[in-house]
Amino acid sequence: MSTTGELPVGAEESAVRAGERSEERQSEERQSAGRRPEGKQPEGKQQAGEAPEKRVTWAELYFDLIFVFAITQVSGLLHHRHDPLGIVQALVVFVPVYWCWVGTTVQANIRDVDTPRDRLGILAVGFTGLVMALAVPGAYGNRGVLLGAGYWAARVVLLLLLARIPGVWRGPYGVGVLVSGPLLVAGGLLPEGPRVCLWALAALCDLSGPVVFRRKLAAVAYHPSHMPERFALFLLVALGESIVGIGASAAAVRLDAAELVAVTAAFTISAGLWWQYFVFAADAMRHAVTVADSRRDMVRRVFQYGHLALAAAVIAVAVGFGETVADPRRALGAASVGLLYGGCGLYLLTFGYTRWMMFRSVATTRIVAAAVVLALAPAMVRWPALAALVTLAVVLVVLNVVEHRRVNAAAAAEPAGETVRETAPDAARETTPEAVGEPSGEAAGAPVVGGPV
Repeated sequence: MSTTGELPVGAEESAVRAGERSEERQSEERQSAGRRPEGKQPEGKQQAGEAPEKRVTWAELYFDLIFVFAITQVSGLLHHRHDPLGIVQALVVFVPVYWCWVGTTVQANIRDVDTPRDRLGILAVGFTGLVMALAVPGAYGNRGVLLGAGYWAARVVLLLLLARIPGVWRGPYGVGVLVSGPLLVAGGLLPEGPRVCLWALAALCDLSGPVVFRRKLAAVAYHPSHMPERFALFLLVALGESIVGIGASAAAVRLDAAELVAVTAAFTISAGLWWQYFVFAADAMRHAVTVADSRRDMVRRVFQYGHLALAAAVIAVAVGFGETVADPRRALGAASVGLLYGGCGLYLLTFGYTRWMMFRSVATTRIVAAAVVLALAPAMVRWPALAALVTLAVVLVVLNVVEHRRVNAAAAAEPAGETVRETAPDAARETTPEAVGEPSGEAAGAPVVGGPV
């Protein structure tokens, strides 16, 4: 068995199953020994069996409903104006909406929020999210201050919910209250040009917080199963907007043969994007954060940053559907093609980023598919919208078929009964602390899957 090279694409399903068995055995051994083996505790990790698996609460799911509306509002803003400046404006508004959701999710991850106090806190943040969503259509008009005030209030509530943690204000939550919140309110008082600049600065302050306070966040114990589930749900909400983009456009037209084909192609694209994440990536992401030597860095790179790009890409595709399904016979302009093909390309390229962050390996098939999508985009400007939809749907179907076959081939080639370390020696090697610049810990060399993520 080779000990160098990349983990075979598609091996993550069998690796995860074997990895779970391995982790169960390790947990039983540690519990029988009555103590944790000697060695440095990996950052953000808890002892095996220390706490039961954390699940998403009903309050969090209700909270997500508000952000369904918020994403619809951001999509509407982008639909209204999708030239380069419009894309920047929509992104600058989307970041505080997304970061408000991220702040609530992290707070729910590190605490037991299934209490009356915390339920009320989540509902309060949800209300501020509703205020922000209501302000989005007029964010660059007379509702800029309302958007900033809603975000500032959300960050204040989150800081108060975590007030019992010593020094919590000297971290990302404090940045939201002391820096980005005031900047958003101040930006709402300015004309459109300076407003975009000040809001972009506020977004950069929020996004840089986890990096600036990286050492401080090393003490945070993230729950490994709850975080992937929450971010997958957020992406599912964004994918739901693509269905809205299809249905809202199709419901207003006569639905002749061309329009039905356009609806079919658009749905195939949406389902193809779903398949890429929830069939090929979601379980591998959960496994990666579970065995990561530094959960703090994995959460920041793959979930907080990576899912920002994934969700933004899906929103762009959803707006592209709105521009194509309603009138599939007309030629698309550069802006509409940029949303549809550029959004899909960004989505696939982001998996190249997340796979490298998790396993230090290249997502070859997705990067190649992204290159094909982006290369086709200029030609689609003059083609009918229906041809653009069908072509993109074919590319995604081919990509999913290729990856499915590679998964099956990798599973068939795996000797029965082989352990994860035998199946995936490179995954174990790639995720050692030395490979990512982290201190050594008990998880050094822990098996990690590589798959097509």
